[in-house]
Amino acid sequence: MARFAANLTMMFTEHAFLDRFAAAADAGFDAVEFLFPYEHPPEAIGARLARHGLTQALFNLPPGNWAAGERGLACLPGRRDEMIAGTALALDYAAATGVTRLHLMAGLGDRHDPAAMTRYRDAVTRTAETLAAHGIDLLLEPINGRDMPGYFLNDIDAAAALIGALGLGNVRLQFDMYHCQIMHGDITMRLRRHIKMIGHVQIASVPSRHEPDGEEVNYPFLFEELDRLGYAGIVGCEYRPRGATRDGLGWFETLRR
Repeated sequence: MARFAANLTMMFTEHAFLDRFAAAADAGFDAVEFLFPYEHPPEAIGARLARHGLTQALFNLPPGNWAAGERGLACLPGRRDEMIAGTALALDYAAATGVTRLHLMAGLGDRHDPAAMTRYRDAVTRTAETLAAHGIDLLLEPINGRDMPGYFLNDIDAAAALIGALGLGNVRLQFDMYHCQIMHGDITMRLRRHIKMIGHVQIASVPSRHEPDGEEVNYPFLFEELDRLGYAGIVGCEYRPRGATRDGLGWFETLRR
């Protein structure tokens, strides 16, 4: 059975962010992920990980002005220098946390615009080469247009084709089953098709994005499928609990038993 990472951006929000590490460990998680660490010193996050014996599974490179609606910079014109500075900042946090996977958000734009695609490919290549020198994989995650309208990378098969075309050994697919179900359906066949390039998996119920214990996706079957496929990575729990986080962890306790 795969290891599971609590997503501390969405889970355990009953606690202040730096206290969520202890809450996740107390609930039985041995790994965590989150969207962005940049509001807290890297040493503070590293200390929480060490204190509670947690693995940092993943976080995102700086996305631009999130509060103003930016969702990444990679496909946008005129943001190269900002991206380079953001990568350097993310590497400071990677050094403090020991993370070996970082996600690059694509930004809002038209995937069929040749100029935007050229910028995106260049940004992915440049960032991947920088991260490779530090032993870090770069992840690309397709995101559905219902949750994030206008997101540039909105197709799993297109993302996989791009990764294959780039041929960079440290660029991997971030396969979010929640996004896949909304964008395409047919999760199992896409897992089978792309498993060799998948570097991280994420889960949530569909359509509510709550605990993975019901609604239209059969997660017990999919967890077994990950085992059958030999997936050795971490599964990120990127969902919003219906209530208190601990009250909704019955699905996790069942798997642990």
